[in-house]
Amino acid sequence: MSTEPLFLRACFGQPTERTPIWLMRQAGRYMAEYRAVRKGVDFWTLCQTPELACEVTLQPIEAFGLDASIVFSDLLTPLPPMGCPVHFGKGHGPVVENHVEKASDVDRLRDFDVREALGYVGDAIELIVKALPAHVPLIGFAGAPFTLASYLIEGGSSRQFMKTKVFLHQEPEAADRLFTRLADVVIELLNLQIDAGCRAVQIFDSWAGCLDPDDYARWGLAYTKRIVEGVRRPGVPVIVFAKGTGTYLDLVAQCGADVIGVDWTLRLDRARQLVGPDVALQGNLDPARLLGTWDTIRPAVDRVLDDAGDGRGHIFNLGHGINKDTPVDNVRRLIEYVQSTSGDRRR
Repeated sequence: MSTEPLFLRACFGQPTERTPIWLMRQAGRYMAEYRAVRKGVDFWTLCQTPELACEVTLQPIEAFGLDASIVFSDLLTPLPPMGCPVHFGKGHGPVVENHVEKASDVDRLRDFDVREALGYVGDAIELIVKALPAHVPLIGFAGAPFTLASYLIEGGSSRQFMKTKVFLHQEPEAADRLFTRLADVVIELLNLQIDAGCRAVQIFDSWAGCLDPDDYARWGLAYTKRIVEGVRRPGVPVIVFAKGTGTYLDLVAQCGADVIGVDWTLRLDRARQLVGPDVALQGNLDPARLLGTWDTIRPAVDRVLDDAGDGRGHIFNLGHGINKDTPVDNVRRLIEYVQSTSGDRRR
């Protein structure tokens, strides 16, 4: 076996002795250590203070021995420098000020130097990389243009995304200008993270599943492909996770990413049929499963591992982020189980 980290080998479809595992939102409110840090600072202060971001990024690695780490940050970091402050309050999702309501609002968005305005992300990464074990690579991330644009247009979270869809259909030229600007910012942000020491990057398109296949091809795939091409480097895998797109995952895979994330609504064996043999798959346990007992969790984990076939080109993950009410012991048992049993399935 290669001496390269297990996670990176899996991303490139190379042989691995077992299935690597990391979890989306693995640093978060389900951990008492994280809650202790959050008691003293607000969310943005936590994100923008490299020492604190480093501390919470390392917490799940130290607690569980995961096979990859992901920098603690937020998808919406590019919005405030564009002139759209973001506020997080108790009981509701993010609220975006100065949001986009009409075509002319796109042109008032500020241009900014990504490396200057978001340099704190790179500073945190440098600290994290120095502290991580050599076999645990760090993942950087950013939001895809459609997901970022949906927050800008809706003014926050949404269930139906109707304002966003109306804007796409009524103002396609302005939407293209907006998405192009967002794609370029994301390219710069991901390259900043790679330069600072990230050995893989993930593009989150959290709300892509609200689009039909034609609209995804136009407003999701086209810009995600632009980003993948803009950050491509030898030895640095690119992961694309477009939640809710299981019915057209073959379309998502056309972005050219090395790894396609799969949510829990599509079995991995079916995902493999859709994307073909040359792309790695990441996923896809339903995060809600971890709210149950081990007697109900274990069969679901077995199914994911079985659906991954011989395990080559598979990274175990959840189908979305960990729920804040998840028992820590369930997370620990999941990680230990995957790490201790997945290798036996390959013999």
